[in-house]
Amino acid sequence: MERPRTIYKICDAAAWRAAERAGSFAGAAVDLRDGFIHFSSAAQLPETAARHFAGIPDLVLAAVDAAALGEALKWEPSRGGDLFPHLYGELRLAAVRWVRPLPLDAEGRHALPELEP
Repeated sequence: MERPRTIYKICDAAAWRAAERAGSFAGAAVDLRDGFIHFSSAAQLPETAARHFAGIPDLVLAAVDAAALGEALKWEPSRGGDLFPHLYGELRLAAVRWVRPLPLDAEGRHALPELEP
């Protein structure tokens, strides 16, 4: 299976602003607890947003160049055996392609932008 070139991270906007000041993102509380930074592919992102971030305001979505993460990026089984990208180490902001706000729509779901595969 060919791996996606772009992977995505949903993050609290304030935590992302702190990462921009620091020059790298060490992870959210769940990432620090689990020992790796959780990412999703474009296909996985809608379920990730609905399952783990439903109704939460003031989030951002970061698109990350998967190849730029090197061997620290591992694809490991998670829900339903699907392989999810996990980064073992800090996310260097140089690998980030773009960051956009992740607003809630009228039904309280996150309005995802057009995603790159």
